[in-house]
Amino acid sequence: MSKRQALLILTLAGGFWGYQWNETIGPFLSRIAQTQFGVERLVGKAYWSFAVGAVLWFVVSFWLLSYGLRQFRKWEERVAKIPFPELLAGTAGLIVGLVISALLMPLLTKAGWFGSLLAFGLTVMLGSYGFRIGYRKKDDVVRMFSADSDGKRNPKDVPARGDHKILDTSVIIDGRIADICKTGFIEGTLVIPEFVLEELQHIADSSDLLKRNRGRRGLDILNKIQKELDVKVLIYEGDFGESTEVDSKLVRLAKALRGKVITNDFNLNKVCELQGVSVLNINDLANAVKPVVLPGEEIVVQVIKDGKEHGQGVAYLDDGTMIVVEGGRDFIGATIEVLVTSVLQTSAGRMIFAKPKLLEKAL
Repeated sequence: MSKRQALLILTLAGGFWGYQWNETIGPFLSRIAQTQFGVERLVGKAYWSFAVGAVLWFVVSFWLLSYGLRQFRKWEERVAKIPFPELLAGTAGLIVGLVISALLMPLLTKAGWFGSLLAFGLTVMLGSYGFRIGYRKKDDVVRMFSADSDGKRNPKDVPARGDHKILDTSVIIDGRIADICKTGFIEGTLVIPEFVLEELQHIADSSDLLKRNRGRRGLDILNKIQKELDVKVLIYEGDFGESTEVDSKLVRLAKALRGKVITNDFNLNKVCELQGVSVLNINDLANAVKPVVLPGEEIVVQVIKDGKEHGQGVAYLDDGTMIVVEGGRDFIGATIEVLVTSVLQTSAGRMIFAKPKLLEKAL
């Protein structure tokens, strides 16, 4: 039903309401006509009451419909963003609250108008609290609806734990996730939340050139994963309105989907561990697949710059591992053979300390 049709129906209803109240409105209009216009008798006062009722209802209905439609659209947008399990749980709680209020209503209505008013307030309160309790207990409600006759969950109805891999913003911008997916090491479904896409778009629209390039790179990586790679991708359109931080939304989404978060953010990694959410850290994977270098081994490197300490030089392996060469400052720009003295593993990666083999022979 369109707004015009609803307005027409309400206007006609107002006219009939005025027509029915003719005995009350008619004498009132007659007195106004006599005092203001000197008319002794108002002809067709029943039709006048119909017109007055129609006009009044038209004005009130126009305002109510305009305001109500705006509020309904806002409510519809908020409901559309609520994940289905949470909406289902909230609706179940609402139904339970309304059933309880319906059972109590016959007792309250016996107290007259006060009981009727109390019954109305109790219905609103129980319905509201029922929805909120069901919304918070969504996991238990969904588990109850997905249980079989023995009270056990049906494995076919519930995705396997860890089947969903949820990508955060940092790992998308990093870009290595596309190469990992290409190798086939990532199984299951890649979940890309809509709020992560919004954050990427915000970064891509930044006035800062570096941020803008990072955001566009992230969008290109997602486009490559979705179109070029043989991997299942799910765009999750739900949102968590009460949460503003993307990291907290990712944690809640991982709990709801029983999935794992793929990231290279150290802080998000720690938060997920505290919340009991499984994490796949790209940096940990990169460190795990780096070639193992042991003290005493000899490797060939190119010293490219000074180190922090006096006389040190810095070189890098092909995988990006930094090598600090003691006494390597004199060999900047040269390719030399070095002897590994120690290996330091940090949260940022692996660091190798070495010294030139030429100095070792001289000694």
